[in-house]
Amino acid sequence: MSNPLSVLLQEQLDKHNLSLDNWRELVQRLLDYGVLCRDDSQVEAELYDRFVRIPELINDYFSLMGIRFQHDSHFRFVRVLPPGARLPGMDDEADESFNTGLRSRLNQHEVALVLVLRAEYDKALREGSIDEQGCATLSLEAIALAMKSLLRRSLPENIGERRQAFKRLRQLRLINFFAEADIDSGESWIKIRPLIISLVSNEWLEQIRNHLAGNLLLVDEETDEQQDNSSPSSKKSSPHLNRSLFAAEE
Repeated sequence: MSNPLSVLLQEQLDKHNLSLDNWRELVQRLLDYGVLCRDDSQVEAELYDRFVRIPELINDYFSLMGIRFQHDSHFRFVRVLPPGARLPGMDDEADESFNTGLRSRLNQHEVALVLVLRAEYDKALREGSIDEQGCATLSLEAIALAMKSLLRRSLPENIGERRQAFKRLRQLRLINFFAEADIDSGESWIKIRPLIISLVSNEWLEQIRNHLAGNLLLVDEETDEQQDNSSPSSKKSSPHLNRSLFAAEE
């Protein structure tokens, strides 16, 4: 082994009885998926346990690239933060590969869904209906109703788009469900995971509220037409948001 950096790294890994292959597997998983949750699978449990043995070494390596990570030891997850990412409490700076996990962009359906799920998770926290893993369980029907109530927006009617939105959020470890077919039925149940709090802060919600107001169509055209017909003198309403969704926590 002639690479001086590899030699130095191996010397540090030897102190923890780890090999370079162990290191590569862990780092590649973190960079590829963007998040690691111990409770998700045996593979992630082994990788998480490996991570907690060498967090300082991982931090030193990532810092060379301007990358940071968020480690929640209570819920046992690690989330990789790209340069410039913002998360509460940190200063600026299904097992499928999520190749854009380091810095991903959500589409409009996904952004709206994240906002509603965050609001519903906060509601579950206030009601004390959180399980021992910190998850809130909600039916798909309840999510659809909350989408209508909070954003006056429907879940994607196209089954493919709906599955993709929920699949994307599962890849980000924000939710969990058994199979994609579960998304087709309103009687299915979704688990909202505590990682959603770390991803969606109240400040971020306010920023998204402004973005939604300017860019997303949150009022059905049919509803607008009914309002126009019932009141000829009324003008077409501007996109409406229920501000309770974005109210700061007391």
